[in-house]
Amino acid sequence: MIQSLNQSALSRYDHRMISNWVAKGSRVIDLGCGNGVLLKHLQEEKQVSGYGVELNPERISQCIDNGINVIQFNLDKGLGHFDSNSFDTVILSLTLQAMRHPKNLLKEMMRVGKQGIVTFPNFAHWRNRWQLAISGKMPENEQLPHKWFDTPNIHLCTINDFHALCLELGFEMESSIAVRTDGRETLGLKLMPNFFGEIALCRFSKP
Repeated sequence: MIQSLNQSALSRYDHRMISNWVAKGSRVIDLGCGNGVLLKHLQEEKQVSGYGVELNPERISQCIDNGINVIQFNLDKGLGHFDSNSFDTVILSLTLQAMRHPKNLLKEMMRVGKQGIVTFPNFAHWRNRWQLAISGKMPENEQLPHKWFDTPNIHLCTINDFHALCLELGFEMESSIAVRTDGRETLGLKLMPNFFGEIALCRFSKP
């Protein structure tokens, strides 16, 4: 069942729930970890061990400054560097939509980990639908700030799309939450998360 989330506890709306979903002392890998702030938080608050994976050299330097063990490689090439069942939790936060082979990456996540946590912008949000309907052009907003020809987002999807793919892959959906980026909880968000949710947060596991 999709729920709403009060996201005020952390500086980025998705990090609070991700933190709630990660067990203390567990092994974690954060794919597309950016500057490593989430993994640093998990190390300090949940005493997790693990790695960040990032491609951008500038962000890798930031990870090192944050005391994060980080590995540089392209996620589209898979996770062959890691053995099966190496981690308790595999995190992919606001990165899935930029992958060339998202289905393969999800399979790899469940090969190396026991549970996966994925967050992504919900393309079915009403504002995106409205912009498409009125202007006939690809949406541009806070969550999708780039123009269609220079966006890093090459595989946008909806909450319903992601659930369908997890079902196809045989994953068990443990939790699914729709949020607004301003943290507000509304009746519409609770009743129609795929219409009013700007960001989706999904937690799934092996059957």
